[in-house]
Amino acid sequence: MPILTAEENAVILQAVLQGGQQARQAAAETFEVFEKGCEDYVTTVDQALDRFFANLFATQFPTDGVVTEENQASAAAFLSGCDRTWFIGPIDGTEDFINHGQHYCVMVCLLADHHPRAGWVYAPAQHRLYWGGHQWGLFQQDGQGQTVPLEPQPQALGGNTTLLLGDRDQRHFGAAIAQRLPHLVFNSLGSFGLKVLEVIKGQAGLYVYLNGRVKLWDTTGPLALAEAAGLVCCDLDGQPIRFDPNGVYPQSLIHRQPMIIGWPAYVEEYRPALREAVVAVRSQELGLGSP
Repeated sequence: MPILTAEENAVILQAVLQGGQQARQAAAETFEVFEKGCEDYVTTVDQALDRFFANLFATQFPTDGVVTEENQASAAAFLSGCDRTWFIGPIDGTEDFINHGQHYCVMVCLLADHHPRAGWVYAPAQHRLYWGGHQWGLFQQDGQGQTVPLEPQPQALGGNTTLLLGDRDQRHFGAAIAQRLPHLVFNSLGSFGLKVLEVIKGQAGLYVYLNGRVKLWDTTGPLALAEAAGLVCCDLDGQPIRFDPNGVYPQSLIHRQPMIIGWPAYVEEYRPALREAVVAVRSQELGLGSP
């Protein structure tokens, strides 16, 4: 039995497109920006889209849990014991959005039995829409608005490999990683979701996230697509990423694990050195010297 009907998917696609276009239009207008945490920003556009998606999904899926990024109270749905929970990031890559960039997106995920089963990622400034999931497949909307398969493109091991690493992680861990893996080429994009899609499409061998800020609404949609594509999603010890209450901090829904998302050969080849680099940096910060 499919996890969603075609009619339900059509409703979600329409909502994601509508919300994304609202964000794109608002990006050219005046909006307010607030700091909700250290280097963690929200705009009035995020807040308006959050309300739009919360109301729509609560109406469309009344027996499911719905967790949206800008409604802190909604996080309780994750711990309520619902068989299915929706996670919605109205704007992923808010800093990029604030700076009038093109690497922000709208993201939706369906979590069932504490595992991402389906995800939707829409980058309105780039007119790029992707969706799919477990035992479903991967799809994208082409330039004419038609649905076509999204074919994963594994990057062959060898030569110069692109490692996607966020700006904060590059500042913190980049030198240590480059010392151990000097042939890796660093690159970055605004949105977590778009970084994962770059790996799926063969533009990078792997994406590494280390700075301990990423939350369920940031990760679940892209990782549903990653697993459907055949990527490995694990931590620095090679353990699978967890999405149950023991795998995140319950109040914030921040993941407890750092993340590696990549093609299997790349993860097997580079994970030990990446772990060594991170351990070395953290040991120095604690005044323990090299491990």
